[in-house]
Amino acid sequence: MPLNHLATELLLHIFYSCQSVADVLSLASSCRRFHRVFNTSNKLQILTGAAQAEFSPFHDIIQLVTQNSSQPAHLVREAPISFALLKQIVQIGHVARKWETIYPLKKWKTDYENRRSLTDGECFRLRRAVYRLWLYHRAFHNRLYDRFSRSLRHIVLERAQLLHNWSTIELAETEDLRLVIDDVVQNHICPSNGTIQRKFRKRFPENNHQLTFNIHLNYPSASSSMFEKPTNHFEQYFHTAHPTNFVDNAAKYRSKFRNDLFHDPGYEGWGDEIPHYYVVQDMMKLDPGQVLWLRENAPLKEQVETFVLSLGEWFQNNGETFGETLEWVMKERGDDVEELRSAISDRQVGIVRD
Repeated sequence: MPLNHLATELLLHIFYSCQSVADVLSLASSCRRFHRVFNTSNKLQILTGAAQAEFSPFHDIIQLVTQNSSQPAHLVREAPISFALLKQIVQIGHVARKWETIYPLKKWKTDYENRRSLTDGECFRLRRAVYRLWLYHRAFHNRLYDRFSRSLRHIVLERAQLLHNWSTIELAETEDLRLVIDDVVQNHICPSNGTIQRKFRKRFPENNHQLTFNIHLNYPSASSSMFEKPTNHFEQYFHTAHPTNFVDNAAKYRSKFRNDLFHDPGYEGWGDEIPHYYVVQDMMKLDPGQVLWLRENAPLKEQVETFVLSLGEWFQNNGETFGETLEWVMKERGDDVEELRSAISDRQVGIVRD
């Protein structure tokens, strides 16, 4: 018997068995009967079930999409599912799924012969860490928390309250992800002068050109017409129903290390050790979605600088606070944060546990 001749109840059961939103939409577009069954009062329930299977844990992602400045971030929120809320869940969930691919590349960066894909349980922990770190960024890395207020005791306690919602093992998972994102920022988005030099020599060993590095961070001039009204392209990208990359991988490779009269690869460096450290600390205020967008769409330093300008003046010279807040919480629990990070490095705790 053809599938489209089955009873509606059986077809609904097939829809509810789908493990991803894409599977549901593909099934609904396969024929008119499936399309009619899908576009009934069960449509929201079907999509919600698929989103739960694909992007769980749902509780943590709802905390993220419902966070706003009208209430403390550590309060647990419940929200009725709607199509508007589900759209945000799917967009953020897709970002988390992309980190499932990036994470193994960085986690086994030196131990690459043992690199593997993540198990279902590890993917679940990774997505949970993405949502929780993103919630922290959305709550505390914004223009309401400038560099002058970051060390005030009531602000530190407010940040610590959110981290106290999670166990030490769960905090280790979030810190594990943060360290991976730190590696992406250091080596891909804002590489140091030394990193640029090393990669250029590795890729072009026969080229004897001496790279020219900037000794200052040359943010674009506000008077430049090109940067008079910086646009946050990430917002446009993130709120597109079907986001696409604007720069293909081959173009990224050519542009970053292009060596001609109009471009010196040294221009892509973000300073030596000390200046580069502070740049990375600033950039680590970006949430996982913004870091991913820059990794995919901003191969050149000037593109990253333009994005930073679009965020406002609060962003510059104002490092991230998750690391120091984690240290505060660990001390309150009688633990040592460096021991925790050492255990993460040894894969005793974190997303991947040997």
